[in-house]
Amino acid sequence: MPELPEVETTRRGIAPYIEGQTVRQVVIRQPQLRWPVTEGLAQILCGLSIQSVSRRAKYLLFATDAGTLIVHLGMSGSLRIVTTGQGAGKHDHIDVIFSDNTLLRFNDPRRFGAVLWTAAPVSEHQLLSSLGPEPLLSDFSGELLYSLSRSRKVPVKSFIMDSHIVVGVGNIYANEALFMASILPTRAAGRISLVRYRKLAECIREVLQNAIRQGGTTLRDYVNESGNPGYFKQQLRVYGRAGLPCVDCQQPLQEVRLANRSTVFCGVCQH
Repeated sequence: MPELPEVETTRRGIAPYIEGQTVRQVVIRQPQLRWPVTEGLAQILCGLSIQSVSRRAKYLLFATDAGTLIVHLGMSGSLRIVTTGQGAGKHDHIDVIFSDNTLLRFNDPRRFGAVLWTAAPVSEHQLLSSLGPEPLLSDFSGELLYSLSRSRKVPVKSFIMDSHIVVGVGNIYANEALFMASILPTRAAGRISLVRYRKLAECIREVLQNAIRQGGTTLRDYVNESGNPGYFKQQLRVYGRAGLPCVDCQQPLQEVRLANRSTVFCGVCQH
């Protein structure tokens, strides 16, 4: 599914086209997504201007002076800027058309995404209120990971993928960050030192920032706002490379399942 870098790449791609623009029309072809599209959304949005497009975890937030549109891409969703004359496809569920004829299109083959409206402060919304810190901001640190991990027996990979601990560290980037930090993903979170958590926090930031700079990781269902894929998967060091040589020691990479997710690591370099 699209992870934080893919969502951030989408945000940066669409924001220049729609910030400051006024909604002229909303077309909802399929209201049944992961949760029903907010009733009356087309009427709510019409006439409102998009003040900003921001991101919280993997949620895209479209702020107006009357409230906030919350969009989640789910497992297969995408947002694209398309021309108003481009016909809608089978999975093009929602179009937002602006006064300058810019068209923002939400496509979601699996319909696990979400398009919701809130007039209340968006930070208080039930989907966002209990989220952990953003990994790219200053309130995320190795000290935070260390303090929250004490006495925790859960594998460290599962620990850093918990959105109540830190948001946006999905499966691909958890694999990559743990490899970069030389930490075994199966190691109990509570048995990792402060020094190693400081290193892990740095690696999480670096992995995510690199992916954002390169446009997001190419996944089967992911395309960015222009319909083009992100960067090539072969740039990843461990994810998807089980059985292949480690890029550092050349020993075969191993694979296990943690929380039903593919977990690839080097049994020599990681401990």
